[in-house]
Amino acid sequence: MSLPPQLLEHAREFAEGSRQPAEPRDAATVVVMRPSDAGPELYLLRRQTSMAFAGGMCAFPGGGVDPRDFDTAVAWSGPSPAAWAERLQTSPELARALVCAAVRETFEESGVLLAGPSAAEVVADPTGDDWEADRRSLETRELALTEFLDRRGLVLRTDLLGAWAAWCTPEFEPRRFRTWFFVASLPPGQRTRDVSTESSSVLWMPALVACDAVDAQEIGMMPPTYVTCLEVGQYADPLAVLAAAPERDLTMFTPSLDPDDRVSIPARSVPLVEARGG
Repeated sequence: MSLPPQLLEHAREFAEGSRQPAEPRDAATVVVMRPSDAGPELYLLRRQTSMAFAGGMCAFPGGGVDPRDFDTAVAWSGPSPAAWAERLQTSPELARALVCAAVRETFEESGVLLAGPSAAEVVADPTGDDWEADRRSLETRELALTEFLDRRGLVLRTDLLGAWAAWCTPEFEPRRFRTWFFVASLPPGQRTRDVSTESSSVLWMPALVACDAVDAQEIGMMPPTYVTCLEVGQYADPLAVLAAAPERDLTMFTPSLDPDDRVSIPARSVPLVEARGG
């Protein structure tokens, strides 16, 4: 895949030895899906052009792990942190934090809340003024996820998440993340909202239509986002994507730049990209 022009200079400086790799930060991102006649439709945020990382690019809700995401007292349902650790190929402590970050960031950046009053329920409509006040407090770190859930009598519905992929930002990037990608269906009754302070606009778009828009240079995406859209777009609907998630390879992949200034992608995605002429 081609690298966005604004990153080529950083990559070349790194190759020349004038830049040292930054230490990556752990992060989680969630592909929120809903069905459409054109396959899974995905919720995308166009990041503010002023953002230091991936400014102007379309991305999924997500962000870095917060220290309070490690709280062992968080209300939890679904697979245990130990089970998530085995799936994510990391420690139980980090696995818990990644799942908490995934749920928290999704609510902060889309208004979608993967939690409910019990292990069999999910919040139907977290859009009122009181919910919005809590969302803003989570976003500004005035409120911790554990406190938010306890106050409302909710538990994390970790069973609503599927682990999809793991990408580490290339060494030549000035800001780096180890990001685990999750997939989730939009819960019944809930709706996304344009609430994130990090985005200039939001949109729903079928996965393969989003790839076409990138190919036509109508929108921009970082390689992990594009490849994820391409992979998810091979399935008929969100249920099929979630059914496929347990078999996905979650080995952390770090792209590199080849002599033609193109970014490497995971081997499992090569046939898909080649079929589109990528």
